[in-house]
Amino acid sequence: MDTAFDDLKIENPPQTLREIVHARMRGAILSGRFASGERLVERNLCEQLGVSRSVVREAIRYLEAEGLVETMPNKGPMVARMDWPQAVQIYEIRQLLEQSAAAACASVADAGVKQALHATMTAIEQAQTTAARIDATTQFYEVIFRAAGHHIAWEVVQRLNGRISRLRAMTLATTDRRVSGPVRMARICAAILANDAEAAAQAVCDHLDEAAKIAERLLKETP
Repeated sequence: MDTAFDDLKIENPPQTLREIVHARMRGAILSGRFASGERLVERNLCEQLGVSRSVVREAIRYLEAEGLVETMPNKGPMVARMDWPQAVQIYEIRQLLEQSAAAACASVADAGVKQALHATMTAIEQAQTTAARIDATTQFYEVIFRAAGHHIAWEVVQRLNGRISRLRAMTLATTDRRVSGPVRMARICAAILANDAEAAAQAVCDHLDEAAKIAERLLKETP
């Protein structure tokens, strides 16, 4: 294969305008700038973002597919409401899938998997913003699920990723955790690096139990 023009290859294609708008709106929802149940008025969004209605509408469709936006009859699109009955289902699904994936990953993790996992853990610890930490956390779990061979389970997690990220942003913002989120995840990482399947599953369980309790308190306090 001729490699004479390899230096011309575009490794990281630039984001489209729709991708940029989607990322901005997604970040605003996860950070709480756009509150649960708040209407998303196209005219206002066009002015705030400086883009056309067609771009805003396309971004809204992607956010709706993630479960972050819902369209209500006679009201139009609004930030999807998140309540405790919804959240508890998400935590129950995560508990089942993540415990199993972490245990399986720990059983088979080789040097390559451990290196990838360590890199994502470093990214989590060094993240300067909530958005960056959420992205790094998603990559952390992707390494675990793919190394475990749990590809279908990872597809399920990806479909829930918008809601998971929303809960994750909520619990990360609290300062009353007995053990911080990154420390909990570091324990999951350490167990996998030690190829200890039982400890990895338990670390996932401890992490999600505490996160769920925080989410329950916060969601029940919200009118």
